[in-house]
Amino acid sequence: MNKLIKIDSNVTVQQALDFVETPDCGGVVVFSGNVRDNTKGKKVNKLFFECYEPMALSEMEKIADYTIEHFGVRRIAMLHIVGEKLPGEVVVVIAVAAPHRAAAFDACEYAIDILKETVPIWKKEYFEDGEIWVAAHP
Repeated sequence: MNKLIKIDSNVTVQQALDFVETPDCGGVVVFSGNVRDNTKGKKVNKLFFECYEPMALSEMEKIADYTIEHFGVRRIAMLHIVGEKLPGEVVVVIAVAAPHRAAAFDACEYAIDILKETVPIWKKEYFEDGEIWVAAHP
C-alpha cells in the first residue's frame, strides 16, 4: 500500500508522516494547511468544511496515483478534514516520500495545488459580524 487517502473530522501531520516514512526514501516533504485567524483583514472565529465525499475521495485517489506515477513518489498521504476547525488547527495534510528531495518537494506542491483546484470541498468562514460560504479552492 503506497497511498493513504482520508477525509475525517480529525487529521494530523503525524498520521501522514507515520504513513509515508520508509527507509528507501531520503526525501520526505509535508505540507500542513491550517486555519488562519484572519481573511482580508477580518478576524476569523472558525471555519466549517463539508464535501461530497465519494467524489472528493475519488479525486484525491486520482491525484495520488498521478503523483506516484509522474514524480517517482514511493508513498503519499492526502488527508482533509470535514466539520468545524478553529484558528491554528490543521485542515489538510499532504505528505510524500521519494528517494530524493527534489521529487518530494515537486510532488507535494503538485498534490496540494491540484487538490485545491479539483476536489469538491467547500468551507464556510465565520466572522464576528457574520459568515460566508467560499470554495476551499480558487
